[in-house]
Amino acid sequence: MRTTHLLYCTGLLLLTACQSSSPTEETVNDERLPNIVYILADDLGYGDLSCYGQQHFQTPNIDRLATQGMLFTQHYAGTTVCAPSRSALMSGQHTGHTFIRGNKRVEPEGQYPIPDSLYTLAEMLQNQGYTTGAFGKWGLGPVGSTGDPNRQGFNTFYGYNSQTLAHNYYPYFLWDNATKVMLEKNAGEQTGAYAPELIQRAALDFIDNNKDHPFFLYVPTVIPHAELVAPEVYMEAFRGKYAPETPYEGVDEGERFRKGPYGSQAEPHAAFAAMIKILDDQVGEIHRKIEELGLADNTLIIFTSDNGPHVEGGADPDFFDSNGPLKGYKRDLYEGGIRVPMIASWPGKITVGSRTDHISAFWDVWPTLAELTGAEQPKNLDGISFLPTLLGKDGQQLHDYLYWEFHEKNGRQAVRKGNWKAVRYNVFSEPDATPELYNLQEDIGEEQNVAAEHPDIIAEISKLMETSRVPSEAFPFGQQ
Repeated sequence: MRTTHLLYCTGLLLLTACQSSSPTEETVNDERLPNIVYILADDLGYGDLSCYGQQHFQTPNIDRLATQGMLFTQHYAGTTVCAPSRSALMSGQHTGHTFIRGNKRVEPEGQYPIPDSLYTLAEMLQNQGYTTGAFGKWGLGPVGSTGDPNRQGFNTFYGYNSQTLAHNYYPYFLWDNATKVMLEKNAGEQTGAYAPELIQRAALDFIDNNKDHPFFLYVPTVIPHAELVAPEVYMEAFRGKYAPETPYEGVDEGERFRKGPYGSQAEPHAAFAAMIKILDDQVGEIHRKIEELGLADNTLIIFTSDNGPHVEGGADPDFFDSNGPLKGYKRDLYEGGIRVPMIASWPGKITVGSRTDHISAFWDVWPTLAELTGAEQPKNLDGISFLPTLLGKDGQQLHDYLYWEFHEKNGRQAVRKGNWKAVRYNVFSEPDATPELYNLQEDIGEEQNVAAEHPDIIAEISKLMETSRVPSEAFPFGQQ
């Protein structure tokens, strides 16, 4: 699948949308609220799944979700790097409004914390009666801070608190809520405990432990971000298949070892394919667990990625065509940096094998799950529920426009309005520069800048770039 505009199946479902005050029988089980599983890959590109056109390897378990549910062709991440993208997800706000707008580190470990005042997606679901668990990478505030996941709506957290330390797959420790769990099998230079496997076991245990009441399982996996490392049993399956290999020389000893810098990898192509295989296997394990426990008909599963493919640690997205037909990578605001795969599956509710070209973004997840569960929605959300699209119903509200900003690389902004997409780079040094303009319906690869031909569109979108944001003291736009 390489086309952007695919008509989605609109099979008639005898369902109606939720009201804002209470869940209704049309969208939830008579006995209880639906379970929600949200799996967030790390730096997985639009073209990295075989159901989105990947030719170098297959992702059968993720493809099965798409076969059983709905594939989104025009879904967008919160922005083009980890922390602000996840902040958009948790806040229901785009990066002109959400609190975290960059990957700002704090000492001794972690990222700048979201505040107590933020009413997160997890807190909303917790207040609706859900048991909530997060397993993977957090990155929105250190343990004990206002951004601690246990203080932001999660009953359980297991994994990496720090995005920086999550670069390394054989870490010295992981966090179990506020407890630092030392991994003795990784002491020194040992590689006895592959963190994604530990985190996966904890996520599966969470499902087992909460099968009898509504749960929200958030799985922000670290795969396939940055360090290209997979256990030998996975490497064996792909070794020698992706020549030529260009070895990557990383940090394998010394003071900075396993503190953020990526380890060396002699076979980065094979390692990347192996990591995608691990990701696909783990999605399959979660899906099968849900089915084996008899929970499938009352469980919504969403799979997506936090931004586009990276070019770090020896990664070679061009070799794998990881951004598909799109231009740009992680840290770009071209489509390749922010348009991401998204698949939603819910037997009996979402039409089997359906596709949608509905334009949506991370900040839409908050109102979607609020409508699904009957929660009251704050007025400061930027998102619009896509529940009607999921359920194949009429009346889907559309965005007037989408907005992104990125504080690195001398400042970047982007706006999508209908089929028009405007991108402005070097905002800090060239604040009055004319944005680039692309017609995505005709030019999905953003190859033909048509700004000179449409001064009226440029004027309208330039105004949106000025008015779509509020100043931030913590993340002032104008600084790296």
